[in-house]
Amino acid sequence: MTLWAIVPVKPLRRGKSRLSGALSEDERTELNRMLLEHTLTTLSELKEIEEVLVVSRDPNALKIAHSHGARTVHEDGQPHLNTALTRASVIAQVYATGGVLVLPADLPLITREDIMALLDRAVRPPVVVIAPDRHGKGTNALLISPPGLISFDFGENSFQRHCERVKAAGARLEVVELPTLGLDLDLPEDLELVRQMEVMKLEQ
Repeated sequence: MTLWAIVPVKPLRRGKSRLSGALSEDERTELNRMLLEHTLTTLSELKEIEEVLVVSRDPNALKIAHSHGARTVHEDGQPHLNTALTRASVIAQVYATGGVLVLPADLPLITREDIMALLDRAVRPPVVVIAPDRHGKGTNALLISPPGLISFDFGENSFQRHCERVKAAGARLEVVELPTLGLDLDLPEDLELVRQMEVMKLEQ
């Protein structure tokens, strides 16, 4: 199955505003840049990913994407994540890809093995593979095969809504729960969790 990865990216200087109590604006900007580059590097290691498509309204983020060989979609008008993802998914469908993997660029511990765990569950379409956040409320990764099978519904409590859309479509639902996939950076306590998990990995 050919697969395109879609990576939505908020403006690097504006993303992670809820970390403002722990990090300065410059530190958050650098963190966002590092997260994006880590995501793109991880995806580039997988031959199963045919193309990577970065969606952003930030020229700096798009420049980083180009430097990693990714395609880009420049958001314009009123920013709306689900609309931007739908546009990107349509582009992927034009190239007859068998599936799309939406992977936000704020998963600091994501690995090649994590992505393969998602792909391994995406056999026998129609199927949707979802990785929830560690609270079981948000959606940290979403693989849809074939593209367009369900519409995107990211936002608060999106995990449950995406599951309901899969059931309504009559498709198979696969849920992948991994600590590294479930941890996204939104709040100061998430930073501490990342540090703790990185220490645990070094000690193993």
